[in-house]
Amino acid sequence: MSFQDKTLRCSDCGADFTFSAEEQEFFQTKGYTNEPKRCPSCRQARKSERGGSTSFGSSSGSSYRPRRQMYPAVCAECGKDTEVPFEPRGDRPVYCSDCYRKVRPSR
Repeated sequence: MSFQDKTLRCSDCGADFTFSAEEQEFFQTKGYTNEPKRCPSCRQARKSERGGSTSFGSSSGSSYRPRRQMYPAVCAECGKDTEVPFEPRGDRPVYCSDCYRKVRPSR
């Protein structure tokens, strides 16, 4: 299928922008059926408002993920101070990430 550049109007700012043949082909390979309704700058601004898809710890948008609480511990193998994502109870050994890689069962 041959694509041709299209001029579209941004639903946010009202500016005209080009939906290039290359972008149309990309949209098709991704299975997108709708044309973009925002120009590239408004798309970027909206993405920033939402915090993007990889912005953890951000307090805005639906991608908010609270910081994991870490607890201080001493590695049972090397004695190094470390932090772990669970509260050590004392009845089982706790390892730093390096030692854990050595002692964990292989998957």
